[in-house]
Amino acid sequence: MSGLEFLQATLEGRLPHAAIATLMNAQLASVAPGRVTFRATPAFEHTNPVGAVHGGWYGTLLDSAFGCAVMTSVPKGKWYTTLEYKVNITRALPLGMEVIAEGILDHSGRSTATAHATVKGAEDGKLYASGTTTCIILDR
Repeated sequence: MSGLEFLQATLEGRLPHAAIATLMNAQLASVAPGRVTFRATPAFEHTNPVGAVHGGWYGTLLDSAFGCAVMTSVPKGKWYTTLEYKVNITRALPLGMEVIAEGILDHSGRSTATAHATVKGAEDGKLYASGTTTCIILDR
């Protein structure tokens, strides 16, 4: 199946969610060609030594969002992996606050793809983090 079909099956419960989603307290919320959203809520387990949401939580959530946006363009018989990503954290995220991570595909070619993503408050709409990625598309 294609990457889009795989994500649609995951969203519909026909395939299991990735294990990282449980660790991140995140759920795939929507899937469309070139676009995905996740809903996530940071908990105490996601804090750094000073009690703030760890930067790795933002990075992992963004990687999931823009990576899955790329995945929607991957045809049957191919797979992708992240080559690099960049994260900008724009403000501290309160524990227990639900966010929406939206990933959008910018380009998908024969061997590489690029995408960007944002993390915004589900209720306040404020931007908490953003990022970009480059992925490689490979034969299975």
